[in-house]
Order: sequence, then C-alpha cells, then structure tokens
Amino acid sequence: MSVPPDPVRGTDDFVSTDELVRRRRIPPLRSLDDLTHDDPFDSDEEYAEFLRDLYDTRRASTA
Repeated sequence: MSVPPDPVRGTDDFVSTDELVRRRRIPPLRSLDDLTHDDPFDSDEEYAEFLRDLYDTRRASTA
C-alpha cells in the first residue's frame, strides 16, 4: 500500500540547506565566535558517564 504524495511537499523530501535556514529564520554568521557554545557537560566525569551510556545503548541495540 502506498501513501499518496503530500500536496504541499510532493514526493521529494529533499529540502536544501538554504531553504531550511530561510524557514527557521537563522541569522547569518558575523564571526566565528557565533559558532562557539558553552560546554554542555559540567565535568569530565559527566561527559564520561554520557559516553558510557551511549556506547552501552549502542551495544545493546546490536545484540
């Protein structure tokens, strides 16, 4: 059973990067500092715990 194409999107799900930027109203970069972010982890231990959980989850899904 096939799904009829969406009349707005059609059958092609591809959306260009430029179009996504336009839709989300993302402002242009003014400097490389615009790309920097604060560290999402409070400590190296928290980061290590995140990685352990990530790897455990991946291993469990392939078993």
